[in-house]
Amino acid sequence: MRTYLVGGAVRDKLLGRPLVDHDHVVVGATPEAMLAEGYRPVGKDFPVFLHPDTGEEYALARTERKSGRGYHGFVFATDPTVTLEQDLARRDLTINAIAEDERGALVDPYGGTRDLEARVLRHVSPAFVEDPVRLLRVARFAARFAPLGFTVAEETMALMRRMVAEGEVDHLVPERVWQETRRALGEAQPSAFLRVLRESGALAVLFPEVDALYGVPQRAEHHPEIDTGRHIELVLDMAARIAPGDDRVGFSALTHDLGKALTPADELPRHIGHEGRGVKPLRALAARLKVPTEHAALAEAVCRGHLNAHRAFELRPATVLKLLASLDALRRPERLEVFLAACEADARGRTGHEDAPYPQAAYLRRAREAAAAVTAAPFVAEGLAGPAVGAALERARTAAIAAIPR
Repeated sequence: MRTYLVGGAVRDKLLGRPLVDHDHVVVGATPEAMLAEGYRPVGKDFPVFLHPDTGEEYALARTERKSGRGYHGFVFATDPTVTLEQDLARRDLTINAIAEDERGALVDPYGGTRDLEARVLRHVSPAFVEDPVRLLRVARFAARFAPLGFTVAEETMALMRRMVAEGEVDHLVPERVWQETRRALGEAQPSAFLRVLRESGALAVLFPEVDALYGVPQRAEHHPEIDTGRHIELVLDMAARIAPGDDRVGFSALTHDLGKALTPADELPRHIGHEGRGVKPLRALAARLKVPTEHAALAEAVCRGHLNAHRAFELRPATVLKLLASLDALRRPERLEVFLAACEADARGRTGHEDAPYPQAAYLRRAREAAAAVTAAPFVAEGLAGPAVGAALERARTAAIAAIPR
């Protein structure tokens, strides 16, 4: 019975990155032997155990065999004769197929350290094509490691295109697509996630509403990058810079301009009314992927309201109050922060505007504070009741917003 540190912990240690998870594989053991050592079983599909002291995961070395379509179409086998090399062979990328023994020596049968040095994301074996989730994982790792210069190996991209062409990606369950997507949106460079999916052909299958934005022109005086798909990439990366790790902001950035794909051809490159047009495709995307309700609601608020945020200084006080109310921002100021981060990412996610100020955010925060400071109590004390209280409250809040400097 020998144990090895495997996967992300070894990879990140070699890259000098902080270690988050410590996963181990155990060779030459049986479930009974693990239980006898005090390990606690947690695995459902195959034997995984928690260390009695550290709580870290220890999985028995296993092989897998394709038995059907999609993510769940696998049969796993574990027994004491499965070798470490066999276990590592079933992993997705060579950089995730490196092990470290108890003495700190590396076991690297598939060239993971070489690919770390070359900054390449490369599949371990042709069995890569059997699991469509691996395509999403490659795109997510691209989003994580693109700032370090990582790219996808040509032969791996060829396999990913094959997975799309053969319909394997069609069998991805919505929950897993969303799980990988939200993690990618929280990475350092989410634009790489889109680019890898698009290059493989998977973006058109999984996110047709986003794929449709590529090639749609915008007015160059407002968007020097012109292409709407490229704009979305810039906004995603700016969102990661402004609100690192917040996938609510990331999802709002991803979907805020979906309406531009629906602009009539004779109106291009202008996009009048794209905010309203974007709601229907956004709702369709969110429903299909079973996006959490709060993510979808905030994304819709950004889709509808991002232009109003940009022209906040031009809005009437009553319109500012209406914008804040649409976000429920007086009761839940954290929703305003997500909204403002996504709107700022949109404004700065344009070629040449990356470091531009966004004073609208500070103004809308001041407006919220001024409106929230006005309560109904004085009006109730005056003897008002029912709708009259609401009307008086709205007038007073509008006046409070009008009084703050712009």
